Amino acid sequence: MTEQKIKQDEIHIGQNIRRIRKQKKIGQTELVQILQLNGVIMTRETLAKIEREIQHIRGSQLKAIKDALATTYDELLK
Repeated sequence: MTEQKIKQDEIHIGQNIRRIRKQKKIGQTELVQILQLNGVIMTRETLAKIEREIQHIRGSQLKAIKDALATTYDELLK
């Protein structure tokens, strides 16, 4: 079964990920490395596309990014 993708129509998840990541002074490469160490397959290019809202984010990716950035779903989904 394929995993559900989350559209970024009215909620700008990608922009929120970027904002929080920059506030915590974490680069894209560093965040991707953290995600990969936690078993999430993602490239820096994929993260860049998610942040630019060119690519939809999967539920498992959103959870892993939330955990890696030590933030909440509320912050990511506002």
